[in-house]
Amino acid sequence: MFRFLCCCCPSSDHSDDERQPLLHPRPSDLNEAGSARQTRPGHSDAQTMGRSGKLVMRRVCVPELDQRFYDMAETFNQQQEHCEAMVRHIRNLRQCYGCNHDDTLAFAECVGKIRDEHEAKHMVSLQIKGYDFSLNVVPAGSEGEEEPLPPHLRLAQDELKGISKNAKATISKSTKLQELTGWLLRSKDKMAEQVKGAATTYQEQGRLCENLEENMKEVRRAKELSQGYKQQAEEVLTEAAHIAGAHL
Repeated sequence: MFRFLCCCCPSSDHSDDERQPLLHPRPSDLNEAGSARQTRPGHSDAQTMGRSGKLVMRRVCVPELDQRFYDMAETFNQQQEHCEAMVRHIRNLRQCYGCNHDDTLAFAECVGKIRDEHEAKHMVSLQIKGYDFSLNVVPAGSEGEEEPLPPHLRLAQDELKGISKNAKATISKSTKLQELTGWLLRSKDKMAEQVKGAATTYQEQGRLCENLEENMKEVRRAKELSQGYKQQAEEVLTEAAHIAGAHL
């Protein structure tokens, strides 16, 4: 289950194998979340997302701590993937209906265009329940056999479903990640003592302590980026509620 626990850490080994990528990045996806809109003064998504990328953890040769770092990194990488997927679905929706081309995650204009384009045959509305929202489509006429939905309308339903699903997952992962990063940040001094105790030589102690410090830098990076991902997802949910006329 746990792929990089080590029972011994030879002091002569300084290879790059020590750094273990937990989830390999997809180059096309790494910076997609960087297009999030700026709704709060002073918040720069471009700067935040410019430091994005999958977390890479180093071994500290204390099984309990290696497992905690693994769990934290895996949770962060999953949250990042959900946020990137949310961004892709919004972009796909906007491209499909030729909506606003600015660097934001706004999609209210798209829903308006969908309504206008299909109003002759379908009544289109955005429905929201809790943290889930979807595009509801009802035939405008009650007579005759119900016709299949136009491809673009079906696509819009699928994209909005994807936006909703990934926005919800992004927020959910943030809650767990906050607990994991909080424990690690609070336990830094205790972990340093454990890592020193795991070393068999002075040289190895220095290397493992350096690994721990690098891991803590990643933990702090994950905490900062995770807050940005959560904010983006919350803004998407707020916009969906506004379109639907609901209140979160």
